[in-house]
This record gives sequence, structure tokens and C-alpha cells, in this order.
Amino acid sequence: MEIIQRYANRLSWWVSEPDRGQAEAINKGIKQSNGEIVAWLNSDDLYLPKAITQAVSTLQQNPNAGLVFADALTIDGQGRPLNQLSFGNWGLEDLVSFRIICQPAVFMRRSVLEKTNFLDPSFHFLLDHHLWVRMARLAPICYAGSDRRKQSAVSSTSPSGLWAAARHHPAAKNVAHAREFGQEAFRLLAWMQSQPDLGNWIAAHKNRVYGGVYRLNARYLLDGGLPGAALKSYFYALLARPAYALQHWHRMLYALLCLIGLGSAAKRSYHRLVDKRPDLTAMPNLAGWPGILLEQEGG
Repeated sequence: MEIIQRYANRLSWWVSEPDRGQAEAINKGIKQSNGEIVAWLNSDDLYLPKAITQAVSTLQQNPNAGLVFADALTIDGQGRPLNQLSFGNWGLEDLVSFRIICQPAVFMRRSVLEKTNFLDPSFHFLLDHHLWVRMARLAPICYAGSDRRKQSAVSSTSPSGLWAAARHHPAAKNVAHAREFGQEAFRLLAWMQSQPDLGNWIAAHKNRVYGGVYRLNARYLLDGGLPGAALKSYFYALLARPAYALQHWHRMLYALLCLIGLGSAAKRSYHRLVDKRPDLTAMPNLAGWPGILLEQEGG
């Protein structure tokens, strides 16, 4: 609060008061804004160069879209890039199948957001994905990332299609509370099944949806330090959707090695496979960008 008060004359509005969690707090902020295009940025995440310009352009070129999204980076606590998160030309069916979009790389059209009645305060971990599903039921969603050439209407102003950097460190919610994310995924599945339109589609594509939710749950369980529970969830994912589950073969191997007492060696091998530093040569303007520490800058 001391920092906020120091810059209060440069802020249009702020409040500090008890609430029911992140979703309610974000809703308060969005309702105080007045723009037709809205988004939120958590305290440890970053926008990348030209992200807002490109998001606005994409929404203008796709007037029927309710939200637009692009690719993102994960960064460590110091701002060093870890991975590039690449998505695809996804729609409602992909979201229902638990294809997860990186939240800070999403921008929304207010008119569609308001029809959903904003974020649901009863969700604390997959609150964003719950919102994307509800918005995608009302209007198309539009991808503007590295694979956007499949969607010719999207602006090609950026060769990289990277809009945001999401922080990954031990205190981050998706690390410190990884197990709860998986638990809430099943709650979200139950909610979708209770909706007539979504429930009918899920019943007709049960393997696709269950393969997605079990794989997502397994990933969070592994991040939460529960390799045995993760392997069990991966087993169910394999039963439902083998090819999709096997994309995480390296995570399954890591979990198995942890269980047989080779955790230290497994961890080193796992990180060599997973933490592949992205090639950012297509984004020279990242050098010196606040919050990003490239290898040449950090030695």
C-alpha cells in the first residue's frame, strides 16, 4: 500500500479492502475501467513489446471475436526466459478439452465479458479458464500467435506472436498450490457437464475431455511434488487419449524415477528436457525490456 499511495496521483482509482479472493478483486478493477478492450496482469507477470497494440488490432480486424490470445514466455524469478508457450487456433471445444491458454496473453471485448457476469469468485485457481469457456460459448475466440498464418484475418505485425511473460518461481500460485489447480479442474469439468450444451458435447467426446483433464491434473500433481499421484493420473489420461497423454512422456519418466529413488538425477534430466531456452532472435526489442533478463545481459 505504501507504494500505491506514493503514486496515487497517477492512478485513476485504487482500493484495498477485504474480498473473497483474486476473482472478486479483478472484477472490482475491471468494473472501474471504461475501455471496450480489457485485460488483467498479475503482479509478477509482464506484457511484451507491442502486445497491447497487436491485441487491439486483432480485435478490430475480428469484430465478432470475444477474446484474442497469443503465445507467451515463462520466466524465472530474475526474468530469464525459460520456455516459449505456443498455442494454436483453438476454439470452445479445445477449451472444454482443457487446452490451457496463458492468462496474461489474453485480451477481452468488454461487451462479451459483461454478458458472462465477469469472473466467478468461487473459483480460485482455474478462474481464468472458467471465464474463457463461458466467453467462448457467446462469441468466437481468436488466436494471434506464432501459428496465426492458419487464420489469415489476424494481423501479421509481429513475427513472434509473443504477448506476455508469465513468472514461474516457487512462490507463484501455480507452483505453490499446484495440487489445488488439478482438483479445481475436476470441479470445472463437473460444472461443464451440468450445462446442457457443453454436457452433451462432453458425453459425445468423453475420451478427448477426460484425456485432457487427467493430463492437466497429472502435470499439476507432478509440479506439486506428488509423483505417485501424478503417475496414476497419467495412467487414466493414457486410457482415455493415449497419443495426447504421451506428449508428456518425459514427465511420466521423471515421476517414475522419483518413485524409485532417483529423484536427484531425474530432476536434472527432466529440466534439461523441459527448460529449453527459447530462441528470441526474432524479438531484438526484448533486449533491455523491463523485467526481462536475457543471457547476454545477465552473463
